[in-house]
Amino acid sequence: MKPPIRVLVVDDSAMMRKLIPQMIQKDKEIEVVGTAINGNFALRKIEELRPHVITLDLEMPGLNGIETLKQIMRTHKTPVIVVSSYSTEGASITMKALGLGAVDFVAKPTDLQPISEVEQELIAKIKAAATSKGVCALPETPVKVRKTASFSNKPASKVIAIGISTGGPNTLQYLLSQLPGDFPGSIVIVQHMPENFTRMFAQRLDDSCALRVREAQSGDLLLAGRVLIAPGNHHVRVRQMRLADVVSLSNDEKVNGHRPSVNVLFHSLAKGFGARGVALLMTGMGDDGVEGMGAVRDAGGTTIAQSEESCVVYGMPRVAIQRGYAQSAVSLEALAPTLQALCAPERGASTGASAGTNSG
Repeated sequence: MKPPIRVLVVDDSAMMRKLIPQMIQKDKEIEVVGTAINGNFALRKIEELRPHVITLDLEMPGLNGIETLKQIMRTHKTPVIVVSSYSTEGASITMKALGLGAVDFVAKPTDLQPISEVEQELIAKIKAAATSKGVCALPETPVKVRKTASFSNKPASKVIAIGISTGGPNTLQYLLSQLPGDFPGSIVIVQHMPENFTRMFAQRLDDSCALRVREAQSGDLLLAGRVLIAPGNHHVRVRQMRLADVVSLSNDEKVNGHRPSVNVLFHSLAKGFGARGVALLMTGMGDDGVEGMGAVRDAGGTTIAQSEESCVVYGMPRVAIQRGYAQSAVSLEALAPTLQALCAPERGASTGASAGTNSG
């Protein structure tokens, strides 16, 4: 029997220091070895207790969460799960923490959210963090990339649907920064992330790449060089209409425990775009998107999984490869040139709504 995952809980709230251990120790594979009231106590207890994973509150007196995280990343490299407040300010500081190397985050429970949901999410993310390879930290102040003076409104040569979870923010920021502003494809992304966080995330990505990135709205056009992020708590679908290719949003029931769900996006890609569709599964835990990737493959689209060595958590891509749905495994460094080659318009080929295989 393997030893339990040793967890240190860091939070200035006495209630959370009691609640978090109660939640996560319901799982026999997890042991809370200690708690800390602030960053200074946390750093001493890391030395003493050698936890495998740390849950970290960001808004603490004294040595705050961000400064504590920097020291953990610099000295210990212990995987950190941020426990964040469900607010605009909380979203902003959480994005910063992910950029500094936190593996993932969980939003603190609200009055509208069952404790059981937060409990399941936190347990799953602690287990994923314990087996993760760590997150490559980004510069604390991202370099804001200048956009080209004007963007074309060209239809996309291909529609790329990306599913991603744990380790996703930094991985996506790297990938998108490698693509040029005149990239001929259109990209739609499901990153498992709650409301209040996806808009901030889209803005961060937009600031750091030459492409146009925004949180998706129903009716947004799928244009060359555009990246649309599924809003938290909304499914996103791609549709081929008579005049243009668009996205649509819905509040349908959760799929695979997620809203947005990668499976929902991938199934819409298979239905509407056939050979013009590219499904890409990247770092993340679980199997959301795997079934939908099989549908994209069967519809004649291209299916890619991020390679094991370049994933923070080799979950979703691993299952897709095991089931034979991913046609290739590609490293993070090679993904941008791979996508550019796939989306380069063929000579004499038409693009846009008329180039799809089915109506959606």
